[in-house]
Amino acid sequence: MPRKVVFDADNPEWTAEDFKRAKPAHELPPEILAAFPKTRGEQKAAKKVPVSIRLSPEVISHFKAGGPGWQKRIDEALKRVVGA
Repeated sequence: MPRKVVFDADNPEWTAEDFKRAKPAHELPPEILAAFPKTRGEQKAAKKVPVSIRLSPEVISHFKAGGPGWQKRIDEALKRVVGA
């Protein structure tokens, strides 16, 4: 089977041998793990509760039209309604 052409010499496609040698992240040396710090610490605000809710297409379109953060804007609007 012919090898695929590698388009990025700095990031070649993994071979079966590469996968055999791979280790889970927690087994990497500490100096390598330190290069990938966690991006999120403990939440400072109260945690939100995941729910499933059906909303009309008009409501979703309205909030999504405002760009990223539309779910947060729905949450803020609902808080105003309940007086939180």
